[in-house]
Amino acid sequence: MIDKKILHGGDYNPEQWLECKDILEEDILLMKEAGINCVTLGVFSWSMLEPEEGVYDFVWLAERIDRLHENDIRVILATPSGAMPHWLTQKYPEVMQVQENERRNLPGRRHNFCYTSPVMRKKVRRIDLELSKRFGKHPAVILWHISNELGGNWGDGACHCEQCQNAFRAWLREKYHTLEALNHAWWNRFWSHVYTDWEQIHSPAPHGEALSHGLKLDWKRFVTEQMTDFCRQEIDAVRTYSDLPVTTNFMEFFKNLNYHRLHQCLDVVSWDSYPQWHAAKDEVPVAVRAAAGHSMMRSMKKQPFLLMESTPSCVNWRMFNPVKRPGMHMLSSMQAIAHGSDSVQYFQWRKGRGAYEKFHGAVLDHKNGSAARTFREVSEVGERLSSIQSLIEGTVNRPVAAIVFDWENWWAVEDVSGPRLDLDYVSEVLKHYQVFWEAGMDADFVSMEDRFEQYKILCAPVNYLYKEGYARKVRKYVEDGGCYVTTWFSGVADDTDLCFTGHHPLEDVLGVVQEEIDAPGEDFENGFIYQGTRYLAGRIREICGAKDTAEVLASYDSDFYAGCPAVTKHPFGKGYCYYIASETGTDFLRVFYRELFSASGLHAPLGIELPYGVTTAVRSGAREIVFVMNFCQEDVCLEGIGSFKDAETGDVYKDRIMLERFSCKMLCRTEA
Repeated sequence: MIDKKILHGGDYNPEQWLECKDILEEDILLMKEAGINCVTLGVFSWSMLEPEEGVYDFVWLAERIDRLHENDIRVILATPSGAMPHWLTQKYPEVMQVQENERRNLPGRRHNFCYTSPVMRKKVRRIDLELSKRFGKHPAVILWHISNELGGNWGDGACHCEQCQNAFRAWLREKYHTLEALNHAWWNRFWSHVYTDWEQIHSPAPHGEALSHGLKLDWKRFVTEQMTDFCRQEIDAVRTYSDLPVTTNFMEFFKNLNYHRLHQCLDVVSWDSYPQWHAAKDEVPVAVRAAAGHSMMRSMKKQPFLLMESTPSCVNWRMFNPVKRPGMHMLSSMQAIAHGSDSVQYFQWRKGRGAYEKFHGAVLDHKNGSAARTFREVSEVGERLSSIQSLIEGTVNRPVAAIVFDWENWWAVEDVSGPRLDLDYVSEVLKHYQVFWEAGMDADFVSMEDRFEQYKILCAPVNYLYKEGYARKVRKYVEDGGCYVTTWFSGVADDTDLCFTGHHPLEDVLGVVQEEIDAPGEDFENGFIYQGTRYLAGRIREICGAKDTAEVLASYDSDFYAGCPAVTKHPFGKGYCYYIASETGTDFLRVFYRELFSASGLHAPLGIELPYGVTTAVRSGAREIVFVMNFCQEDVCLEGIGSFKDAETGDVYKDRIMLERFSCKMLCRTEA
C-alpha cells in the first residue's frame, strides 16, 4: 500500500469554487462523513497555478493541502500538463499537436500537446519543479500523479508536426542504422516504396502513406517511446525536491500507447475504470471486461495497483448513461479490491456547475448534498474499506495462469489486410479470459517480453506477431513442463511484420503445420465435435495438418477440409501444447479449459462449479482472502463449498452460502 489505509477519494477541484468559502469548508466536513481519506489535486489546474508565464499562484493549493492535512486526508498531487493554459498556446502555438492531416490543432480540449516540443517540455518542467519545491515534502502528499490519461482525447494521441517527424527519423536511424535495413524490414520494394533518403520518411497519413504495415507499426512504437520520455522528464522534475513514488492513470485496453512499456518508468500502476454497467440485463460481459482491466493493471508489476478514477453513479459521455443500480457501486468497488487494487477513487468529488463534465457522476451532486443516494452509497463503501484494510494489507493476487496480451501484436494483427478486416484482438482475448473468470480462476496478463515460468497455463490467443526471442521462451516453457495454448493466426510474422517463411517458428513444439486460412461468408457453416458435443467453427478457420506426434482432439466436419484438425494436443519435453485452429465461442472454450484446469492441477477456490454471473478472486500474502462476487440480478445460493468463515463478520458457512444480488463477500478458510 502507498499508505497504511486503503485509499478512498478521488479528483477534487477546489479551484472551481474559490469564491465559495462555505462550499470549500463543507467539502472537508462531507469528506470525513463519507470516509474520504485521499484526494487528487491539480490535474487540470495549470491556468490557476500559473495564471501568466512565470507567475505562480500556489496560495489556494497550499491552503487546501494544509486544510486536508489537518483533517487526516492524504493528497495525490498531479502535474498539470494534461491541459494547457491559453497564454501558453497563444504565445507558443508550436506546443499544440498537429494531426495526421498536417493541420495544427486550435487551443482547447485536453492532451493537446506535442510531446516532442522543446518549448512544451521546458514549460512543463518549470512548473513541475516549482510544485516539487513547494509541496514535494509536505506530509499530506503521498504520491505524484504525472499528467492525466496520456495519449487520449485527440485522434490517435500522436503529434505529426515537423519536430515529431524529425524525431521519428532519428529514432528509426538508431533502430535500423541503414536505409537498406529499414527498406528490408518494411518490405519497401513492394509498390516501389524504397526510401533513398531519411528525409523521405513521413508518419502515416490519410493523404500519404497509410498502408505500409512496417511504417505504421514503428510509428506506434515511436509514439509510445516519445510519450514515455515525456513522462520520464516530468518524473525527473518532481523528484528534484521529492522522493515520493510516481504514477500516471492508464485507461483499460487503450490502443494508442503500449502500457507494458510506459509502466516501466512508474512506481505504481493506476487506471481509470468506467464499465458500462446496466447496458443490458446480463452484467457478465461488462463485469468480465472490468475484471480484465483490473487484472491487466495488477499484472504489470505483479503488485497492488490503484483504481484512480471510477464513477460513483454515471458518466456523461456515452449514448446512454444509466446510474448504478442499488448495490452495484459497492460490488464494482469491491471487484477492484478483489483483483488487486489498494484504492477506490472517483471522478469526481463535486459536480461542476458548467462545462463538458457538469453532468458526469460525482460523490456530491448539484443538489441535496449528503441526503442523496449516491453519497450514502459512497459512505458505505468508505466504511467498509476502512474495516477491511487490515485484512488485505500485504496481500495481492498471485495467479498460476496467464494470458498473453501484447500491444505490438494488437497493433499488427488489426492492421493486417486479411483474413478479415473486422478482426478484434481484444474481444478474442476476452473470450479466453471470460472462461477463467467464470471458473473463479485468477489470471495475469503478460507481454511477450515477460517471464512465464511461474505459470502452469499460458494462453496466447491470436498471437500473430512473434517478437525476437519469444519462440525460444515458449519452447523452454513447454520443455520445462508448461501447458501452452495458442490459436489460429498465431506465429505468422516477426516483430517487423514480415511473414515467416519455410515453417512456423514453433512448428515442432505445436505439432501442427499451418497451410491455409479460410474466412468464408455466413452461408458456409462448419463445426467440430469435441467431447461428444458439436461446436460451431467461427468466421476464421485455419486449415492445418497434424504431425504424427500430435493428438487430434477435434476435426472439422464440413466443406473441403472436413477431417482436418480443429483442436490438437502435442507433447513436447515435459509439457504440452494445444492448438485451436478455428475461431470459437465461449461455449467450446468453457469445456476445453475445464479439462486443462483439471489436468494442470488448478482448482477453483470454493471447489465447486460456479453459477453464471458468480465469480471468485483470491488475494494472498499475510493471509488468504477469497472474494465471492455475484453479478446476477437475483440472489444466488452456492452449495458444496466446504467450510469458510466470513472475514468481515466472523460468521461460519458450512457447505452453503447465500449471496444477495450485486454483492461481494470476503471469505477465509476455517481451521481444519
